Amino acid sequence: MSMRRFARLTNGLSEKVENLWYAVALHFTHYSFCRIHQTLRVTVATEAKAADHVWESDELVELIGR
Repeated sequence: MSMRRFARLTNGLSEKVENLWYAVALHFTHYSFCRIHQTLRVTVATEAKAADHVWESDELVELIGR
């Protein structure tokens, strides 16, 4: 439900497959590193020991800018 590009008849449609790949990668990175989940009470990456803290959106933007 949080990825509107997969919904039918939406304005968020990707016209290029490459743009869809980037959007999906950004979505899953935010989902794993920035979003605190209700059941885990931490991020998925923190629970999996892939990160040592919850990322802020600024850190994610900085990573993308590289």
